[in-house]
Amino acid sequence: MDVAELAELLHETAEHHDPYEQSAPPHDWWNWYAPYLDARLRGRTPDEASDEAAAYMAQLPPTG
Repeated sequence: MDVAELAELLHETAEHHDPYEQSAPPHDWWNWYAPYLDARLRGRTPDEASDEAAAYMAQLPPTG
């Protein structure tokens, strides 16, 4: 993956994180980004990656 592709994936990640952030309790954004990026790099769709990130977040203790 080159830098331009990575930048686009990070942009996509930010766009998909926004709806989660609007409805979720306070959290560290990187804990959502990491599983989303991992899922996308493993070939999951954006919706599947969002679901995986949300499931990961549900396992973490609350922050804030």
